[in-house]
Amino acid sequence: MSAERRKGVYMISAVAELFGIHPQTLRLYEREGLLQPSRTDGNTRVYTDEDLEQLQTILNLRELGVNLAGVDIILNMRVKMQRMQEEITQFTDFIHRELSREENALSERARNALVRLPRKDIVPAGSGPDGGSAGDAAPSRPRSS
Repeated sequence: MSAERRKGVYMISAVAELFGIHPQTLRLYEREGLLQPSRTDGNTRVYTDEDLEQLQTILNLRELGVNLAGVDIILNMRVKMQRMQEEITQFTDFIHRELSREENALSERARNALVRLPRKDIVPAGSGPDGGSAGDAAPSRPRSS
């Protein structure tokens, strides 16, 4: 038995019976571009499990009152959304890798620094003895009139 056969391929009559629809409906969906079943060497339509999932989606949308043009738009939007989700996932993975790489590079530079300061010796701005920082300007002089 071939790998394609183990995946599940179904003839048009079996699919029509399984979903309770006429084979002509399946042919119509193919003509409209909503389904793309594979073909055997003898040009017989064969439907995969993925085709059956697509058909179930089409039938659900039709049951909700969506016409074939609407079904086509919805299916295309789903494909585009799936691609966008994959791109977002790739982008976030890239960002995580870059941030990790930068963090590692900063840690490496800190380990190899000529002068190392313990963290307690670092004084944040605004925490000098008088509440100001070392870079604060001198007090202003009164104006003479």
